[in-house]
Amino acid sequence: MKTVAVYSTKGGVGKTTTAVNLAWEASHECRVLLWDLDPQGAATYLLNVKAKVKGGVESLIQGKSHVNAVIRPTAYKNLDVLPADDTYRNLDLFLDSAKKSTQRIAKVLESISNQYDVVILDCPPGASLVAENALHAADLAVVPLVPSPLSLRSLAQVNEIIAASDRPPKVFAFLSMVDRRKLVHRSTAEALPREHPEVIDLVVPATVVIERMCSERAPIGTYAPGTEAAQVFAQLWGYVRASSKIKVSARRG
Repeated sequence: MKTVAVYSTKGGVGKTTTAVNLAWEASHECRVLLWDLDPQGAATYLLNVKAKVKGGVESLIQGKSHVNAVIRPTAYKNLDVLPADDTYRNLDLFLDSAKKSTQRIAKVLESISNQYDVVILDCPPGASLVAENALHAADLAVVPLVPSPLSLRSLAQVNEIIAASDRPPKVFAFLSMVDRRKLVHRSTAEALPREHPEVIDLVVPATVVIERMCSERAPIGTYAPGTEAAQVFAQLWGYVRASSKIKVSARRG
C-alpha cells in the first residue's frame, strides 16, 4: 500500500479538489481509500459521504475504534472514504496526547495495509502535528501551488517541513487554479517548472467545471469527462502512480 499526502501550508490552493479527483482517477486501477483529515470535511461532502466518525477521531487515534468501523463506501467502485466530522477540530490535541505522536496516522493505516493499494490523505493547511503525521505516513507529498508571487514561499515552507520530517516523503508540486488570461499566471506557469525541478509541467486551470464539484458532489470526470480539467487530473494521477510505483490491482468493467 502506498500513501499520498495532498498538502500545502497555504489554504485555498485546491488541495481537496486534487485529493478527490486523484482518488477517483486512481480507483479506475486500484483499491483506494481517501482519508479526509480536514475538519471542514470538504472531501467527505464532495463524495456524498455521511460526516460521522463512530466514537470520534480520538477513539480512532487511540486505537479504541478499528478503522474499518468508520470507513465508508462511495458511489464509485474501489473508492472508500474515511470521513471527517466535528471531532477533527481537536485532532492536533488528540495526537499530542498520544504516544509516538507523529506516527499515529501511520499506525492507523498499518491495520488496513492489505485492503488498499493507495491511500490519499487530504491534509488541512498549515504546519501542524496533523501535517507531521501525514508526512510521516506518506510515500509521496503532492503540493498544489497557486500562480502568485507567494507560491515559491509556500513551496519553500513545505520543503522545510518535509526536510525536518523523521520520514521525509518524495515531493512534487504542480500549478493549480491557473487563469491564462492573467500575465502573472502565464509567466509563473512557464517559469516555475524550468527553475524548480520539483514542480512538474502540468497546469490545472481555473474553470467553472471545477467549481461545479460543489453542486454535483462528484469528481469532475463523472460529469465533465472531456474537459481540460478532467484530462489534467488524469495526467496528474499518472505522475503519482509512476512516482510512487503504485501497483495496479483492480480494473473497472
